[in-house]
Amino acid sequence: MAPGSPSRMDKALKASFELVVNNFLAVVAAASVATVLWTSCPISIEALVDRLHTVHPIHVLTAAILLLAVAKLRRTRQPRDVYLVEYGCFRPKPCFRAPYATCLEHIQLMPFVVDEEDIAWGRRLLLRSGIGEETCVPYAYHYVPPDRSIEASRDEAELVIFSAVDDVFARTTVRPEEIDVVIVNCSIFTPTPVFADMVVHRYGLRHDVQSVNLSGMGCSAGLISAGLAKNLLQVAPPGTHALIVSTEILSSQYYVGNEREMLLPNCLFRMGAAAMILCNSPERGRFRLTRMVRTVAATKDAAYRCVFQQEDAEGNTGIRLSKDLVANAGQTLKSNIVAFGPLVLPASEKILVALSLLKRRLQSGRVKMYRPDFRTAFEHFCIHAGGRRVIDEVQRGLGLSDEDVEASRMTLHRFGNTSSSSVLYELAYIEAKGKMNKGDRVWMISFGAGFECNSAAWECVMPAADAEGPWIDCINRYPVHVPKSMEAAII
Repeated sequence: MAPGSPSRMDKALKASFELVVNNFLAVVAAASVATVLWTSCPISIEALVDRLHTVHPIHVLTAAILLLAVAKLRRTRQPRDVYLVEYGCFRPKPCFRAPYATCLEHIQLMPFVVDEEDIAWGRRLLLRSGIGEETCVPYAYHYVPPDRSIEASRDEAELVIFSAVDDVFARTTVRPEEIDVVIVNCSIFTPTPVFADMVVHRYGLRHDVQSVNLSGMGCSAGLISAGLAKNLLQVAPPGTHALIVSTEILSSQYYVGNEREMLLPNCLFRMGAAAMILCNSPERGRFRLTRMVRTVAATKDAAYRCVFQQEDAEGNTGIRLSKDLVANAGQTLKSNIVAFGPLVLPASEKILVALSLLKRRLQSGRVKMYRPDFRTAFEHFCIHAGGRRVIDEVQRGLGLSDEDVEASRMTLHRFGNTSSSSVLYELAYIEAKGKMNKGDRVWMISFGAGFECNSAAWECVMPAADAEGPWIDCINRYPVHVPKSMEAAII
């Protein structure tokens, strides 16, 4: 047993505490109602049956109608539940692969690399990134120098977006003409017409479809789009469908300068896209969206500038990833948990947090604050695969095991940082491994420019019937062992 880890007795005591506390209110309420009814109406079962036989049928019908009316009124006053009907991910072909050898050769051939020190830095970055040999980049990146034209970016966008949308339609019975809302998010590249119009044109969607195009929101835009769709669906008629597409187009955004903080995206980001269909009716739903919390830290200057698009001293445009990015991610995650935790944690964990807070105040802050165990609220975790250090920070902050973050690490290894679509690649990994069961709860965490953190809680209604998806040709090889030499990640 590792030093400081809880003993079996401690675990048993905590499990007993959770069982009693989480069911305490239900047991007390049932016992109280039974006691009140018995003391106020001391009547035998036989007498109760005889009394029911004397009730006039019209009274029974009236009571039933009133109960149905009250139930209907209650349902109409509550926001509609939103369901994930299906999702699909772009699966790149082997011709897009960018193994280490190819990346290092391109670094050496790039005209803007000034000396061997920069080349050595690029080599260390790749080896420490947690990214494997099978990640893929667009055609434009395979040229020396890269093709940064709008045409190349459009070609990449059509490839990844249409592949993801084709996949989601192939995996569900929802037809394109049933789509009422289209939301597409891509942070950096936003052409005219926008990608939402491109999807409407490609699939011949209805002329009255509502379309929204989000840009500039970074890797968190996927969950932001889901939150926007949720708000629209909760006020829409039953049976309304929303199509969401999340991607990041890399071709025109390759940084051709030599500032290291701006070279990081060239090394970490990979091509990818994911599409999902949400609906406000449960008939075809596979996951129910239960909670969503968004935390924006843009009021703090350091957080606002930790992911920042700008020009370098020579006028080359790129995205600067600050050295404070991981620290800001940790601080924003804490703020997000303060709002998200009370909505999802069971009563037992809330009581422990409250007692810890009270004890800390009584002893003037000399007591370490209790860290709630989110594994009591979720069976699965999909942490944005932004980089090894981001995953490490979230794992440490939440006290998660290596198994809990396996989906995130393996997605980073196989697909790299695919920006806003990464959490759906992770969900696909969990399902491909056969780990998802009916009733399981999933916590998706994403980070994005601004700086912001987004959390979404899902409940599985119906697991996938098969393991098809982006992992179909490699799931049997995962999880893989990541060498120790790769542990000191830069981001």
